[in-house]
Amino acid sequence: MKSHTHSHPAPIHLSGIDPIMSQIIERVGPYEARHRRERFPALARAIIFQQLAGSAALAILKRFIALFPGRRFPSPEQVVAISIARMRKAGLSRAKAMYIKGLAAHVIAKKVNFHRFPKMDDEAIITELTTVKGIGRWTAEMFLMFNMGRPDVMPSGDLGVQSAVMKAYGLAKRPTPKELREFAEKWRPHRTAAAWYLWRSLDVIVPDGAAKIAKTAASKKKR
Repeated sequence: MKSHTHSHPAPIHLSGIDPIMSQIIERVGPYEARHRRERFPALARAIIFQQLAGSAALAILKRFIALFPGRRFPSPEQVVAISIARMRKAGLSRAKAMYIKGLAAHVIAKKVNFHRFPKMDDEAIITELTTVKGIGRWTAEMFLMFNMGRPDVMPSGDLGVQSAVMKAYGLAKRPTPKELREFAEKWRPHRTAAAWYLWRSLDVIVPDGAAKIAKTAASKKKR
């Protein structure tokens, strides 16, 4: 194995317990997942990008940001204050405008409390985030992995991870989410890195930042 993969504990652990993963790590190289500390903007952006091609979603995102002073990503308070009609003029569907307003209202009311998240376990955070209409488990998992930097998340419903496992491990078909969760047990406590390497093994654009999370979400039409 290339020595430069040894700077992070995840590839060392994964290579030691799984020969096929070791081959993937050798081919892909160092673990380079990036974390963005965004909270509200990351989730709002993910909603905007759902079920849209990246270029179309990016254009809507730019028009949405342009609605607010200084052309900066708005605060939850600014989102609550703006009308649905103005959000629609930026190209958002009525449903997405409502979802983003709902997210903002949850944040303001502290029903989604980002300050509490560091002390909460992964499932508790997923439960809290998915109370917001428009945020599903997959979006919550991407947030945990690439905004919270949680090391042991396995997005078992992700088609890219399922396809990579099927290809690398010679399975006849993609594993179901339940099968993938069971398969991934051996990768604890580094399932986030395992998923990252599996994405990279297929040359998938890894959702290692909020904008890329949204692009991947759009391309897979998942919520």
